[in-house]
Amino acid sequence: MIAFFEWPDVEKIPEKDHGVPVKGPFAFDHVSLGVACDDDLWRLKDRFEVAGIWVSEVIDHGFIHSIYAFDPNNIPIEFSAPVAGVDLKKHPKMKDRNPSSAALEGAEPQRGCWPEVKETTPLEQRHLYPGEGVILVEKNDMTGT
Repeated sequence: MIAFFEWPDVEKIPEKDHGVPVKGPFAFDHVSLGVACDDDLWRLKDRFEVAGIWVSEVIDHGFIHSIYAFDPNNIPIEFSAPVAGVDLKKHPKMKDRNPSSAALEGAEPQRGCWPEVKETTPLEQRHLYPGEGVILVEKNDMTGT
């Protein structure tokens, strides 16, 4: 689940092109959401355009087709559809001319980056604290009664 929260009077982050490096404080580059097929991309593109929201053309990256837009706070969002017959997850390849140190670690999780958990939290110490979303659920919806 990904949730976007829009608050009144928030100062928008500076708009930047998706995937273009920046320096200094910044939120993050962009989030990409997968859709099932190119028809989904075209439906989204049409909906953005009719609402007067900027959206890119459909871009062919070879392994995915994508459109790009911005949320109301200028958070860059990409929507991507898979290209039939192309599965980079089976055979990932490093093609970046200037890879970051994190990219050089490869596609698999790296051992030793995080300390090993020696003792898990015992069941009797696991407590749940109420959050804001509790108001969205009827009491009997949470218990199944």
